[in-house]
Amino acid sequence: MVAKKRTQSGGTPATVALTRAGADFTLHPYEHDPRAQSYGLEAAEALGVEPGRVFKTLMASLDSKLVVGIVPVTGQLDLKALARALGGSKAQMAEVAAAERATGYVAGGISPIGQKRSHPTVLDQSATAYETVYVSGGRRGLDLELSPTDLATITSATIAPIAR
Repeated sequence: MVAKKRTQSGGTPATVALTRAGADFTLHPYEHDPRAQSYGLEAAEALGVEPGRVFKTLMASLDSKLVVGIVPVTGQLDLKALARALGGSKAQMAEVAAAERATGYVAGGISPIGQKRSHPTVLDQSATAYETVYVSGGRRGLDLELSPTDLATITSATIAPIAR
C-alpha cells in the first residue's frame, strides 16, 4: 500500500479542500469490500492502523438542522453529548438520504471535509491524543491522514467528548 502526499489531490472534494487550505495530509487508498460490516474497522484493518485513530463521520439532526459528529470507529456517537457540545436540545441520527444530499458523499464514504454545505461539527476529544488521525477521503476505500488540529481547523469543529 503506497501513501500519496498532498501534491496529488485524489479527486474528491475533501482532498481538493485540504489542498486549497495548504494542509498536510496523506491519502491512504485501500481495497474496499462491499460486504464489510463496518467501513471504519475495515479501513483500520486494511491500513494496519490502531482502530482508535480511525474516525467515522456521522450526520445527526439537532433541533431540525444537520450537524456532524466525528468519533472513533471503535465507539458510538453520544447524541446527548453532541447536543450539549453544540448548545442544542435534542439530536437524532440523520436519515441516510438526507446526509448524502447535504454532504455530496455516499454513506460509508462521507468525509467531514469538503461537504457541499458546511455544518456545525464536533470532533471527539479522543482525537487529540494522536499526532495524526484518519477520516474518510470522500469515497469508500480512501482515507485521509491528518493532524487532529488541522481537521478541527478545516471543519471549524468544536472539540468535545461525544463518543461512548
